[in-house]
Amino acid sequence: MSYVSKLKNKETDDLFKAIQLLENEEECYRFFEDIFTIKELQAISQRFQVAKLLSEKKTYNEIEEITKASTATISRVNRCLLYGADGYKLVLERMKERNID
Repeated sequence: MSYVSKLKNKETDDLFKAIQLLENEEECYRFFEDIFTIKELQAISQRFQVAKLLSEKKTYNEIEEITKASTATISRVNRCLLYGADGYKLVLERMKERNID
């Protein structure tokens, strides 16, 4: 069974196709620095770090200390890990399989 997003539309499809064209970390930096504000990129990066730490079974207090994320952000990411579309899980599992920190 294929995943069908509630957010699917042509504009989002185009964005995801563009992201899939990025070939390395430098290209990611170039594209994401252009497309996001600094604060947006920092927030997304922080949420991803929170997801990594939650998957490592760190406590909210440990995560808050390491990432400086609010408990509301940590809770939101945790809800995504538990009840979301499994996007975090997919990427985190692939990173683990490929020994990517």
